[in-house]
Amino acid sequence: MKTILVTNDDGVRSPGIRELAHAFASLGDVTIVAPHQEASAIGHALTLRRPLRVEQIEPNIFEVDGTPTDCVNVAVARILSRPPDLILSGINKGYNLGDDVTYSGTVAGAMEGALLGIPSIAVSLERSSRGYDFKPAATGAAQVAERLLSGNALPQRTFLNLNVPTGRLKGIRITVQAKRNHVTVVDQRVDPRGQPYYWIEEGQNDWEPHDRSDYQAVRDGFMSVTPLQPDLTDYHSLALL
Repeated sequence: MKTILVTNDDGVRSPGIRELAHAFASLGDVTIVAPHQEASAIGHALTLRRPLRVEQIEPNIFEVDGTPTDCVNVAVARILSRPPDLILSGINKGYNLGDDVTYSGTVAGAMEGALLGIPSIAVSLERSSRGYDFKPAATGAAQVAERLLSGNALPQRTFLNLNVPTGRLKGIRITVQAKRNHVTVVDQRVDPRGQPYYWIEEGQNDWEPHDRSDYQAVRDGFMSVTPLQPDLTDYHSLALL
């Protein structure tokens, strides 16, 4: 049997992670190791300045008072008896498209798996105000993962970022990261003691047109599958520099 590790950044009690684990139960032995509380937009953070606490809350379900990256490392080093054959991160409530992958704790969980040499997949579902149906995203992720587990291995240090629109899927597209003109708004407010505080909010979000992008795929009703890797080197600039 395959050993499968599932994490997320929405917290161990998120229904998305349970649906993902359920979809993979037929593919191997599934263990959930996820943050104690929501850790969205935390990126690839690793906790180094305080100890981490781990609690088993159900059989094969553990919570860690840390980040998704912490969870992957604790699981691989201390909880699992051997390195997993596959790491899944999600299902996130909301897309992780284009440039946003650099902020995403969901994507970071899969990236950490890739750095450890383990096939890894991040899964995100379109945000909805009417509640979430995680099953199509979980089923789509299982279909992709079956290919990886059956011998269609990814290149070393490559992982997959899946984004799934709500509603009936038209199919799957292999995509590239979208680009956008991102402007962050920092809103200043004043507390009852007269001290300023700040909220970081999204401002302008104009996506650049690209027919192969992850953004365009989900807009068209397709599940987007984007291969990513941690190497941020701009190879085209090496000669220039």
